[in-house]
Formats: sequence, C-alpha cells, structure tokens
Amino acid sequence: MGQGGEPRRARPYDAELGVAVARAQEGDEAAFAVAYRIVQPGLLGYLRGIVGDDAEDVASDAWLEIARDLGRFRGDGEGFRGWTATIARHRALDHLRRLRVRPRGTTIEQDALDLPGGHSTHDEALETLSTAYALELVAGLPRDQAEAVLLRVVVGLDGPAAARVLGKRPGAVRTSAHRGLRRLARQLGVTGVTDEGPRTLGDSG
Repeated sequence: MGQGGEPRRARPYDAELGVAVARAQEGDEAAFAVAYRIVQPGLLGYLRGIVGDDAEDVASDAWLEIARDLGRFRGDGEGFRGWTATIARHRALDHLRRLRVRPRGTTIEQDALDLPGGHSTHDEALETLSTAYALELVAGLPRDQAEAVLLRVVVGLDGPAAARVLGKRPGAVRTSAHRGLRRLARQLGVTGVTDEGPRTLGDSG
C-alpha cells in the first residue's frame, strides 16, 4: 500500500527496470538501453500532454540529463520512473518558458470532493487512454488535471510519487486526477460514471 492507504501502482516491468538501472549505474550500456525502452513510452506520452509536438525533442534533452546524473539516483524501478518524470517535467517547463508560453493553471479545491467508486470511472476511462485520440483529450484538460492523469496513468506513478513530481500534496493530485478522469470518461462515452457522496480529503491522500 502507498501512503494514505492507497495501493501502489507498480508496473509489470518495474522489477526488470530496477535491475537495469542498477546495472546501468555500473556502466552497463545495454542495461541503460533496457531502462530507456521501458520508461520512454510513458515519458513521451506525458511530455506530449505538456509540450505537444515538441515532446520528442524535450524527451531527448531529458534523457541527456538522466544519463548524466544517473549515478546520483537512489531507488527502485518505480522510483526511477518518478525521477525521470521529474527531470522531463523540468525540461518541458524550461521549453515552454523559452517559447514564452505559460502552462494553463487552475485552482484546486481540496475539500468536499466527489471521489470515484472503487472501479468504474478510473478503470473504464483508463482502458481507452492508450489511443492517440484519448491523449489529445487529456492535453485539452485543465493543466493540473492533465498532468495528474498523465503521471498516474501514462507514467504509472502512485499518488505520492506523482505529487513529488508536481511539488503538490498527494490529496490535491488525487483530486485533479479524478476530476480529469471523470471529464474524460464523459467525453469518451464511458458508462457507469457516477457521482458518489462527497468525501473530504485530507492532505495525506
């Protein structure tokens, strides 16, 4: 379980990723290539939601930094995904600043929030998010919602890990992800999207 009683969103290849990263830190170039192949698809999807068509260039810059600073990383496969997402986000924001484009921002309310049921909204909406069309819809969400959804779904981070990447409280990120997923579910025509009774979130969610 993650912090706040939330299940960890470990990905199937996290064990393999952790081994590859450890070997890459010892100078194994083939292992670094394995880590790249595992992480790059999610990282690229996340960056497309931030910088659009410039995602490949920003990802290249991010990987140069990742390779340079690899020896400083400490953690497992899941931690590596969070660390690389943080680096990629910094490079993306630098890119936007260079273009003099400010990311959209919204105010996040942290109380009296409707949380989803145990399955319907998240799981059914997420099943469709592998399509390019769905990623375009994600990019059209308010900034906080888009990043939260991308980090949770595309990169596969749990709430606390996504919160660390964004520099926000886990409860705020969980709220943003839910709101974004609920909007996506409606746009994608997913059935079974219901508004449960309001439940107040603390900062540890």
